[in-house]
Amino acid sequence: MSANALLTLDGVHTHIGAYHILHGVDLVVPANQLTMLLGRNGAGKTTTLRTIMGLWHASQGRITLAGEDITAKVTPDIAQSGVAYVPENMGIFADLSVRENMLLAARGARTLDDIDTQRLEWIFDMFPAMKKFWLHPAGKLSGGQKQMLAVSRAIVEPRRLLLIDEPSKGLAPAIIQNMIAAFRELKAAQTTILLVEQNFNFARQLGDNVAVMDDGRVVHCGAMAELAEDASMQARLLGLSLGAHQ
Repeated sequence: MSANALLTLDGVHTHIGAYHILHGVDLVVPANQLTMLLGRNGAGKTTTLRTIMGLWHASQGRITLAGEDITAKVTPDIAQSGVAYVPENMGIFADLSVRENMLLAARGARTLDDIDTQRLEWIFDMFPAMKKFWLHPAGKLSGGQKQMLAVSRAIVEPRRLLLIDEPSKGLAPAIIQNMIAAFRELKAAQTTILLVEQNFNFARQLGDNVAVMDDGRVVHCGAMAELAEDASMQARLLGLSLGAHQ
């Protein structure tokens, strides 16, 4: 598994003020696959994503991206390395239009003409609402549409790695299915994704690999399919069973 790793965390600790949140996280994210990061609330999942992105700095340990040590890098440099982060609060600009949000996310584009037209059409195929509301203020979109915009912004240019925090949170079932279909498209395009999710059914449908966190550590790594088929393992690691979360 480590042979084709795009991202590796070795013994990563993170302190936020007086709080010691991550206690030696070991994690491997294979290239061109979708890795689910699961765990109870407060387990350290969001802190892990934010530490990878340089928003919080590791106080100990090492983070490598394609063999390059990015532990001490600042967020803009990590983004420049091809990493995009979709936070739980989505991070869109409410007062700007969908179009302006997308243009801002395309770092190499000064005007809309600079954005790859084929890539934009690919995004519109996945998220038709983005085309429909292209000139609308992002703040006027529904919750599901805002989430689609957040993901669209992250993929407007090819990225080596997407870090996505709870994309299905608060979404209606029909929108969740749309989001699952979009992530399947991204997987088919060999995008490497590390995705935090509370919805186990969502995770089960998408994940190639899974890492489960508890109390600031990764306590289980393996195939998502194996965890999805083992109710006792789910109960032990997550306090749930798949049957109760269809």
